[in-house]
Amino acid sequence: MQIRSITLSTSQPQVMGILNVTPDSFSDGGRHNTLQAALEQARAMEEAGATIIDIGGESTRPGAPDVSLDEELERVVPVVEALRAQSDIVISIDTSKAPVMRETLAAGGDLINDVRALQEPGCREVVAEYGVPVCLMHMQGQPRTMQTDPHYEDLFTDIETFFTRQIAACEAAGISRDKILLDPGFGFGKTQEHNYQLLNELERFHRFNMPLLVGMSRKSMIGNLTGQPVDKRLAGSLAVATIAALKGAQIIRVHDVEETADVVKVASYINTL
Repeated sequence: MQIRSITLSTSQPQVMGILNVTPDSFSDGGRHNTLQAALEQARAMEEAGATIIDIGGESTRPGAPDVSLDEELERVVPVVEALRAQSDIVISIDTSKAPVMRETLAAGGDLINDVRALQEPGCREVVAEYGVPVCLMHMQGQPRTMQTDPHYEDLFTDIETFFTRQIAACEAAGISRDKILLDPGFGFGKTQEHNYQLLNELERFHRFNMPLLVGMSRKSMIGNLTGQPVDKRLAGSLAVATIAALKGAQIIRVHDVEETADVVKVASYINTL
């Protein structure tokens, strides 16, 4: 899959830098929620090795409150416009709202990254109209309640069934199959065991022949094992990023870009042997 200037492949993962323009994201909420701060962080991540910047205006951490449409637009659109004016980097939009998708794509966005897999009204139609790539993520439940009591009859079968249905719905809406990426949704309606089962057998999702995006950076799946607070989870984040890269993830979504870029270089070399 080609997105602007990058080509997605299992041998050379891309680093997606997280840019939360929110006051309440679990790791960096409030740090980049002004235009100047957001642009400075985007530039720093690009210089550190990110080839994609993922911009989000609504926190999807467990228990996060909903954000109004107007507020999300006010947070995200100016950042997309300004970043596109100064950089050719791939811009990903982390949203589940069709109007936000439309406005940010018109402003220069390249990719939609939707934790609700385009299931909200109008989302598939917008993505089909613009013809951009989209990442469909699996989530059991909704952010407010998803970690209450995650349960699966069979973890992989349930997620694969979900992907099969959502891919079919996208194709029916006019979205080309070769524009779809998949994200198993680490930490989204998953227990600790679920998360590491997914990582351990991540290559199972290659059967869809679609690029895989993974996001585990600084999450509780790391903190629960290491006992470290959010700001001290770099080592654990690099460990899971390494495993994901070796298992063929094409995009690794992270907070710590420079360190992850080094990890990806090593894993990519191993993948070529």
